[in-house]
Formats: sequence, C-alpha cells, structure tokens
Amino acid sequence: MFLDTIANNLTDWGPRLLAGLRLTLMLTVAGFSAAFVLGLAVEYFRSRPYGPVRFIAKLYITIARGVPILVILYLLYFALPGAGIILPSFVAGATGLALVYAAYLAEVFRAGLGAIPPGHREAAVASGLTPIQTFRLILLPQAIKHTISPLLVNLVSLLKDSSICALIAVPELTLASRELMAESFLPLHVFALTAALYFALAWPASVLARYVEERLHAPGERLPAAAANFTSNSARSGVSQA
Repeated sequence: MFLDTIANNLTDWGPRLLAGLRLTLMLTVAGFSAAFVLGLAVEYFRSRPYGPVRFIAKLYITIARGVPILVILYLLYFALPGAGIILPSFVAGATGLALVYAAYLAEVFRAGLGAIPPGHREAAVASGLTPIQTFRLILLPQAIKHTISPLLVNLVSLLKDSSICALIAVPELTLASRELMAESFLPLHVFALTAALYFALAWPASVLARYVEERLHAPGERLPAAAANFTSNSARSGVSQA
C-alpha cells in the first residue's frame, strides 16, 4: 500500500523532485567550490607569521564555526536588504554555506599541512622559493593527498545542510518536498522518497571517500609530482653537499 501510493503519484512528484534535486546539486557544487577556495585562503593567512593577518583568520574560523548556518543565511537574505544589498535566494544560500564550510575546510587543510614533514618547507625556503610558491608547489599537493577523504566527507555534509536553504526560499529538494506535502497531504510518502534521493547522492560519495582514503594510504603510495620532484632534488642536493 505504501509503495503503491508512491508509485501512483510518481508521475506528478518525480519531475518536481528532480527539479529540486538539480538545484540541490547546483547549490552544493557552488557552495563547496567557494568554500574550498576561501578555506585555502584562510588557512594560508593563518599560517603566516604576521600577527594581524593570523589573528583575523583565526577570528573568522571561530565565528564561522560558532554561528549556526541558519543564522548566517537569515543575515544574508533578510538582514542585508536593510543595508541596500539584495541577494537572490540561491546566491544567499550558496554564500552562507561557503562562509561556514570555509572554516571547517581551513581546519582540514591545517591538518593536512601539519602532516607534511617540516623539512619540506624548510628546504623550499632554502631553495629560494617564495612563501606563496612553497605553499602552491610543495605543500598544497601533499596536503591534498592527506585531506581528500575529509574533503569528501565535508562535501556530503554540505549536501545535507543545503536543505536548510529551503527556509530562505531556495527551491531545492527539501522545499519542493514541502510543497508536494502541502498539496498531497502525504508527508510520510513524500519525505520517504526525498530521503531516498538524498541517500542516493550521499552514500556513493561516502563510499568513494573511504575508497580514496584506502588507496592513498596504501603501501607504496606516491607523492604528487611537484612534491616528489622537489624531494628527489633536495635529496640529491644533500648528497652533493655531503
């Protein structure tokens, strides 16, 4: 009976839920891409020895992690118009997710950079590389190797948290489900189907995260090309100096 009811309404519900699912994917990609870039920048500035820049980066992480996502979304969508800044709901949703998850990704990058032997950074500086070149060419490729699994985990979390954007009128999957529920008066059936769609997206990504982690940490793993070349060149320099 339960599945029959879903099957009978699938021709009506399906297109609307898929439209919401498409927007959920767009929201997730936009929010995570922006969070990735912003998180890298925050971690770079936090790792600098300059006091004010480092303090601002740490303060940002503390605030972004301490304020609920919904509050930030409300500030962007409902409060900014009072200052003359009006953001479309999709832009406000993607921006809010990016601002929050940038702080979490900065912590992920910090852990990844902390796993790199200090000698790599010291050798890069001794070779004449600038701090930005050291970060981009030597440290970042190795950090990505250590962080790709937690990055995928955070991607899945952002995908699920994107449902909060329904509260600022982003027509994503959850809002489409609420509209169908109000029309059909079948909340259990609608949200069971919605949960299945979220699971169909989140579960493969979680499996991929575990697979990538096992592959990257398997015996005989290789360093990224730039880091490997740098390490071999440093070793040869050490031998020649000896």
